[in-house]
Amino acid sequence: MKPELLSPAGSEECLHAAVENGADAVYFGLADPYHYHARSRAENIKLEKLADTMAFLHRCGLKGYLTLNTLIYAGELSRIEQILTESALSGIDAVIVQDLGVVKLARRLVPDLPLHASTQMSLTSAAGINAAAGLGICRAVLPRELPLAQIGKIRGQTTIELECFVHGSLCISYSGQCFASLGLGGRSANRGCCAQPCRLPYSVRQTGSPPQALLSPLDFAALPLLPELIKAGINAVKIEGRLKPPEYVAEVTRIYREAIDAVSD
Repeated sequence: MKPELLSPAGSEECLHAAVENGADAVYFGLADPYHYHARSRAENIKLEKLADTMAFLHRCGLKGYLTLNTLIYAGELSRIEQILTESALSGIDAVIVQDLGVVKLARRLVPDLPLHASTQMSLTSAAGINAAAGLGICRAVLPRELPLAQIGKIRGQTTIELECFVHGSLCISYSGQCFASLGLGGRSANRGCCAQPCRLPYSVRQTGSPPQALLSPLDFAALPLLPELIKAGINAVKIEGRLKPPEYVAEVTRIYREAIDAVSD
């Protein structure tokens, strides 16, 4: 089975870079004032351009997934309803969600709209994934923390599609469930405004060491693990990077396209 290659599109330029370098699908968020996703600082796609964007992607043979993957407040539900309705009308292939309230709202408002569970749902077990499937989720984006053996075990106990990240930044917290950003930076990572306090330099007082990025994990690249991920039953592999430039999207997408084709042929 050849997994779907999913590339980030934090801007129209990045979207075109993904299309031109072999992506099977792209994921993107909406621009202000509809920025209810994990990368509000990206340029993003305007709501009024959503239908045209999807028409372009479908002409190119790609799928498009909309990120709606933050926690939502009650006063924002009317705008969420608008996003869900416009998404369904635009021909979006799926909406990636975190908030279970949004899942229930979508099922009532646009029951045929495909929903993917964001990695920020922290679905680390088959039991959790099957519970989400019972609410209408058709794909789960697995947390980065899961070992290969656990992914294979989950695949044997659930029937919905499984997606995982294979390249990009890592978070020091479980699947982005970070409260340090809000506590130290005044901006919530679960509202798309991560202040990245783990990337700041820190000193260890006992040793008097110079400031270093002591908390920041290295970025990861799972290129060597593609055969094992495919064997484990992964349906889609995702490149992180909606804040990255189009040159990054183009190069990383091309490399993973070539690798997936080589492994799967």
